Amino acid sequence: MLRKIRIVAATICFTLITLLFLDFTGTLHLWFGWLAKIQFLPAVLALNVGVVAFLVILTLLFGRVYCSVICPLGVFQDIVSWISGKRKKNQFRYSPAISWLRYSMLALFIVALLAGFTAIAALIAPYSAYGRIASNLFAPLYQWGNNLLAYFAERIDSYAFYSTDVWLKSIPTFIIALVTFVSLIILAWKNGRTYCNTICPVGTVLGLLSRFSLFRPVIDTTKCNGCQSCARNCKASCIDAKNHIIDYSRCVACMDCIEKCRQGAIRYIPRRKTISESVEPAHEDKKENPRREFLSFAGLLAGTALLKAQEKKVDGGLAVIEDKKIPNRITPITPPGSLSASNIAQHCTACQLCISACPNQVLRPSGNLMTFMQPEMSYERGYCRPECTKCSEVCPTGAIRPITVAEKSSIQIGHAVWVKKNCIPLTDGVDCGNCARHCPVGAIQMVPFHGRHRHRGGRENSEQDKTIMIPVINTERCIGCGTCENLCPARPFSAIYVEGHEHHRII
Repeated sequence: MLRKIRIVAATICFTLITLLFLDFTGTLHLWFGWLAKIQFLPAVLALNVGVVAFLVILTLLFGRVYCSVICPLGVFQDIVSWISGKRKKNQFRYSPAISWLRYSMLALFIVALLAGFTAIAALIAPYSAYGRIASNLFAPLYQWGNNLLAYFAERIDSYAFYSTDVWLKSIPTFIIALVTFVSLIILAWKNGRTYCNTICPVGTVLGLLSRFSLFRPVIDTTKCNGCQSCARNCKASCIDAKNHIIDYSRCVACMDCIEKCRQGAIRYIPRRKTISESVEPAHEDKKENPRREFLSFAGLLAGTALLKAQEKKVDGGLAVIEDKKIPNRITPITPPGSLSASNIAQHCTACQLCISACPNQVLRPSGNLMTFMQPEMSYERGYCRPECTKCSEVCPTGAIRPITVAEKSSIQIGHAVWVKKNCIPLTDGVDCGNCARHCPVGAIQMVPFHGRHRHRGGRENSEQDKTIMIPVINTERCIGCGTCENLCPARPFSAIYVEGHEHHRII
């Protein structure tokens, strides 16, 4: 029964979290966005004391149920192991813990966070790793399926579905997601929860806590007949059936061993009701002091948390429009609500949830080494609409703080810069004013140009031939939304682009 309850709860959590990364309508986040915020690492980075306390208490009571129910990467590995088990029964076996690797990865993770190398930390963070897999590999398939339904619905005059653009936001991020996906499948197919118990920093921290959990699976030596069925079905490889020992730091409380034991020799009971003294690892490696390890790493984790606190391009089908190229910005643009480039770099785990949720296709993973895979804004495919606050609503770590529509209209994330040599009125001698007409805050005005200019045809004109109007930008009013850059008809580079600000300010 316990195993069935765990499977149902894990299936619901896994499905809903996956849909958060697939949903391009923005509706599911209103109902299930909290599932992203109860993930362990995002809660720590967001200094969400309530969630962290809940997860710690949950682990101290029931063991690592977080890893087998709430964590999407853990459930994904269980799915792979389950499929593998259909081909080969009793495929697992007990193996000693590789403690040096577990704690080395945890130390590397913490040092990377403290040193600001969040790209390294993001590579092994479980929730973020699954987020990249879902947004880069699963989301395109989901969107193509939606577009296929939209195609057939249109043929019967139905508008129940609408098509959406499917495009590759970042090649490096896609490659990393693909490598992670393949590696996890190989590890889970052969050895079950190897990743969770050797690489995952969250698994290591919760493993230290689960050594002291109140409820735990316990082996009754009076009933055990030594068949080792429990060990052969333990995907965490933590049951030493010969010595009747369970490594509770690696046990993910999946309850598979309880269901597989035909003798009823394993029960999930409170620790004080231990059936036999031999159940506790009395002859475990005496060099390890679980209590000391727990206190040291708990202190290290607390210190870490404290330090972290410090459009489509169409013209009616008459001609092909050249794609825009990304301008060479001196300072990258970070989303409204991120406060500053340093704040988002310190708190973001590169889970890609904000990128998946952006309805305007403005956010994409960064290619910069220091902010690798973290969200940056670029306006080749859309602009940041003043009424949209979706990224701030879905961010689970506090890297992008929640803001209102009114607040967003007053946050300056950058300012527009005019590039004279690209402006169409000067290059083609035609009226434009697209940037001024569409600026949502009225930061651009068209003024007469006094001076000579040369058309693309090579003829030099003076102001007497025709009054040329060019844009002038009021940088004090500009909020950096990118409307002007996106809607500028100049190709391949816009005649006006947004330069980011290191620190956002209120105007």
